[in-house]
Amino acid sequence: VQLVESGGGTVQAGGSLRLSCVGSGFIFDDFVIEWFRQAPGKEREVVSSISVSSGTRTFYSDSVKGRFTISSDNAKKTVYLQMNSLNPEDTGVYSCAILEFWKGSWRYPNLPIPADAMDFWGKGTLVTVTS
Repeated sequence: VQLVESGGGTVQAGGSLRLSCVGSGFIFDDFVIEWFRQAPGKEREVVSSISVSSGTRTFYSDSVKGRFTISSDNAKKTVYLQMNSLNPEDTGVYSCAILEFWKGSWRYPNLPIPADAMDFWGKGTLVTVTS
């Protein structure tokens, strides 16, 4: 069971990055995956969520709404976070976490699911936005 993030790096303000969260060891057909970020000296915050079941639901924090897009490719067991119009406040370590249906995502009708309820986490990828 593993989640691996990639796609982080250093970009100038106004630029774009696409993060990937690749899962292995999961069935990956009914789940919630969330992207969190933690900036230096700040608490971890949820950035975006995607619930994949019979349909798809998404959530974006106010700070990224309109700039970030979350999507899922179940065949590749990958969730993407497309980040556009980046600014220095987007700097941080971005981590993805998963809660599968059979592990309890059904208990949460609304997104986002609290971080402490998520079942498994990746190690994160660093995003640095320079001004």
